Amino acid sequence: MSKVRDYQQLAHSILEAVGGEDNIISVARCATRLRLVLKRSDAKAKDQVAALPGVITVVESGGQFQVVIGQHVGEVYEAFRPLVSLDEDGNSDQGTEAPKGTVLNRIIATMSAVFAPFVYILAAAGILQGALILISLVFKDFATTGTYEVFSFISWAPFTFLPIFIAITAANHFKVNQFIAVACSAALVSPTWAEMAGRITSGESISFIGIALSGTTYTSSVLPPLFLVWLLSYLERFLNRTINDVIKPLFVPFFCMVIMVPLTILVIGPITTLGAEGIANGYNYLAENAPALAGLIIGGFWQIIVIFGVHWGVTPMVLANFEQYGRDSFQAYQTIAVIAQVGAVIGVILKTRNKETKKVGVSAGLTGIFGITEPAIYGVTLRFKKPFIYGCISGAVGAVVASFFKPYYFAYAGLPGPLTLVNGISSDYPSSIVGLLIGTAIALILPIVLIQILGFGEEKVVPVATAPATPVPAQEVSATLTNEETIQAPLAGQLVPLSDVPDEVFASGAMGQGIAIRPTSNTVVAPFTGTIVMIAPTKHAIGLRSTSGVEVLIHVGLETVELGGTPFTLHVEDGASVEAGQTLLTFDAEAIEQHGLQTITPVIVTNASSYAEVIATQNGTVEANTEILIIVK
Repeated sequence: MSKVRDYQQLAHSILEAVGGEDNIISVARCATRLRLVLKRSDAKAKDQVAALPGVITVVESGGQFQVVIGQHVGEVYEAFRPLVSLDEDGNSDQGTEAPKGTVLNRIIATMSAVFAPFVYILAAAGILQGALILISLVFKDFATTGTYEVFSFISWAPFTFLPIFIAITAANHFKVNQFIAVACSAALVSPTWAEMAGRITSGESISFIGIALSGTTYTSSVLPPLFLVWLLSYLERFLNRTINDVIKPLFVPFFCMVIMVPLTILVIGPITTLGAEGIANGYNYLAENAPALAGLIIGGFWQIIVIFGVHWGVTPMVLANFEQYGRDSFQAYQTIAVIAQVGAVIGVILKTRNKETKKVGVSAGLTGIFGITEPAIYGVTLRFKKPFIYGCISGAVGAVVASFFKPYYFAYAGLPGPLTLVNGISSDYPSSIVGLLIGTAIALILPIVLIQILGFGEEKVVPVATAPATPVPAQEVSATLTNEETIQAPLAGQLVPLSDVPDEVFASGAMGQGIAIRPTSNTVVAPFTGTIVMIAPTKHAIGLRSTSGVEVLIHVGLETVELGGTPFTLHVEDGASVEAGQTLLTFDAEAIEQHGLQTITPVIVTNASSYAEVIATQNGTVEANTEILIIVK
């Protein structure tokens, strides 16, 4: 994504585009997305938000309006929350329930809301487990040391007490008292219950009010605490309606615990555990009996699932595999799919000549190394289409080849990717890491080769030229045209074709036609006689309208909105009338460049569609007040 520091401005822009505070039901976030639930969805809002600087794209899925931002989503979320009246769980205080939607959408939304907030915790624990695996390979006696034991139990703690993490996030999602949810889920991972379950599995009969208990344990479980909190939401609401306010604070948690914990141990836990294990066994049957097919499906289609934001749905199955067998092949194939998209991004970086595409590609590729592919998908591969397809094909091929070596992960990876490949190392399954390395090598290299040979469709996303490649001399234009208006250079500098500006919004012509200037002076003047119609709050951009109605935007520098107006000094006010050549603003070019930003200044005719043609009349270096564009009416 574009580098954005003005998170508050972006948050304001998103809120305005989706219909304001009155249209917000709830706000949440995950690793890369701001997830909004809206009362009503406007088709225009999606395009408006997707066009905002700092937004990669917008996906409407699972009943949510998902704004894909990337690594800065946390900052945007924190800026967004104060703009709307929300409770501490991110829900609107206006009492409006979210649209129910389909059962599938509701399941997807629940999985996302529950797992997204703590996925990085699980990812960090998985990386620690992978590091312990590597160190143990190098230092054979390391596994017998106290240091290993301490780091080992640290790495396993988030998984052991996973039901408590789920209780916290599920309580937020289902609007349950968080402490009651945690108390009930903590009982499930109590050492006493684990000891009782062990006795039951050893043959001892233990009953509760005459009903025999099963030996199901709930450490690392997903569905039992999730269903516990879901049903708890109904019970708690019922109790809050029926119990007297005086005794409610004591007896609501009392009845919730004495009802829900036994109910989970007797019914909910065994049934949901069997369900999760059943799904896992179904996948495992496919992976064991038709491994190539399993690899083909996951390697080829996993990133398509990510596009729609429904990838959290496999988490219970994957964790059930680790709990049952201590290994899982799904994440092995998933890693290959992730690396294939990274390979596609590298291929684009190597092939493109566009500096902005290279910059976006490098940023997206770096996040892909950490297992987060949304920036790679939306910023590069899906944008050009061909690289995404090449990545999916390469992921499928790599996973199919790896399947012949029976690849597994032996430690859960919250965000499978290049850094978690070590999770596939095991002395009991030596071929696992071999298959993974071969599969990932194919997934990484194949899309690079395909893109170098076949291209990636960059020419299809480059819009029509915003001005002739060879400027037409002004006198020649005037000799043939009688109905035109001239635009003068607002500052001195080197002229640059708009298509070469390293910003897709300007280069694409989405803002309008025109030209850019790489300034050699720090003073911006009026390009014609007219009126100031817009001054950006951060002073970096000014909009003018000529006396005949031509509208021009002068945007000093790229991404200079981040500077909050500091390097700019205004010499006019909004609404003021100006004469051609009158000073509009001055700026500190050194201060802009010290922040790593460019001073190149697009001069855009924003209502160019109202005219027959916009013609550049100069090239090379120009002085301020020199004619640079002719508007043909």
